[in-house]
Amino acid sequence: MAEKVNDCIATDLNSVISHLREHFNDTPDLIFREFGIKQTGEQGLLVFMDGLSDKNAINHDILRPLQFEEGSGQAGGKLIMNVGHIMTVETWMRVEQNLLNGFSTLFVDGRTEAYSLDTRGWPQRAIEDPQMESSLKGAHQGFVETGGQNIALIRRYIPNRELKIRKLTVGKRGRTEVSILYLEDVTNKQFINSLEERIRAITVDVIINTGELAEFVEDDPYSIFPQFMTTERPDAAASQILQGRCVVVLDRSPSVIVAPVSFMSFFQSVDDYSTRWSISTFIRLLRMFAFFVAAFLPAFYIAVVSYHFEIIPLKLLFTLGESRGRVPFPPFLEAIIMELTLEMLREAGVRLPAPVGQTVGIVGGIVIGQAVVQAGLISNTMVIIVSFTAIASFILPNYDMVAAVRLVRFMLMVLAAMFGFVGLTVGLMAMVGHLITLKSLGMPYSTPLAPLHIKDWKDTIIRMPLWKMNKRPEGSAPLQSVRQGNTRTKEEQE
Repeated sequence: MAEKVNDCIATDLNSVISHLREHFNDTPDLIFREFGIKQTGEQGLLVFMDGLSDKNAINHDILRPLQFEEGSGQAGGKLIMNVGHIMTVETWMRVEQNLLNGFSTLFVDGRTEAYSLDTRGWPQRAIEDPQMESSLKGAHQGFVETGGQNIALIRRYIPNRELKIRKLTVGKRGRTEVSILYLEDVTNKQFINSLEERIRAITVDVIINTGELAEFVEDDPYSIFPQFMTTERPDAAASQILQGRCVVVLDRSPSVIVAPVSFMSFFQSVDDYSTRWSISTFIRLLRMFAFFVAAFLPAFYIAVVSYHFEIIPLKLLFTLGESRGRVPFPPFLEAIIMELTLEMLREAGVRLPAPVGQTVGIVGGIVIGQAVVQAGLISNTMVIIVSFTAIASFILPNYDMVAAVRLVRFMLMVLAAMFGFVGLTVGLMAMVGHLITLKSLGMPYSTPLAPLHIKDWKDTIIRMPLWKMNKRPEGSAPLQSVRQGNTRTKEEQE
């Protein structure tokens, strides 16, 4: 009981100042403002964090009404302020949490409670075009680092009362607000409850970004494949919600988490639904082909040159022999050198400023490629193989899946160097088996291929016309499967 008594707010303003200065020592950005309240004739103390609170709102909506406007004239009367959200707090713990979140706190001499005022106004950036997910025909709005604005962007696409939000807080030292958005009459409650349970079980100092949160709640933390999708686009997030999935908005993060997802979800883009269905189908098939090229091409080359050169046509074999005549390294070591060089160039291009990064990537690739060939360290064929591999990896629309493919490529190269086509076959079988057993929030990761859902094939490897996709994906187990009626007559369908 002693702890609860000590946690009560003091009624004397001097005691309030002493308590706050003691607990917020070496905190020069904590501002104290004492003034007389004209409305009630009492003494007031306003406390806020400089940089986290909006000073204009404090001056015009709080201080000016309290100091200059007439009120009831009776001590303990009602305080009139032009603030939209006012909370009454009675414990020091709530006061400290609200101050650190940008709220201003008003203490009145003689009162046992304080008033927490919503004056949050930390530095924010404007809504801009997403950097990682550019679109040709889609909207040019991306998420920002404020959770409330991100939720508002999603609500603009789904202005429906069935869009529900479950709010949680994670972190001991820095309490981060986590919001789960879903359609109550569509999304399976099992996914929502499971996700909420996993988030509540997180015990950590603070969550900085969505990548950390996803790693804490994913089904298999040792898998190299992403089990949740992150997106910077409000239109993509809204589309996933309408399909029966849920979206996790993390405050202070410019991206959101989509769950549950399947392996095929990472090959879909928002532009697929704004172009002709035939073009979208071709592009998706191209992405699938690019996935296998990016993962298997270097390993296939190593296996063929090292173990199975008899399958190479005679003229091509002479060309390969001439190309590798001066190379002192075996194919595996040759491929490792070029792939590691490519990875270093890729990381250098990402970390450097955009103009310099592009120059380093282009000039570095050309100069290094030509130099190693002329020096006889790498064959022309290997440079071509690595170039095709890099181009194929750039086609994939999701960065997390691209990172997974990069690791798979190195694993397959080792197996191909050791066992040839046998190693490649074993690696392919192991990858397929792993994808089949993997789950995303309890949903099979390989759906609609395994388990088989033929109806969901309308929007997987291919994309059928939108007027034929009348139902939501069965893999997400929606409560309401029908999402649209027949939009075309029988004559138009024929």
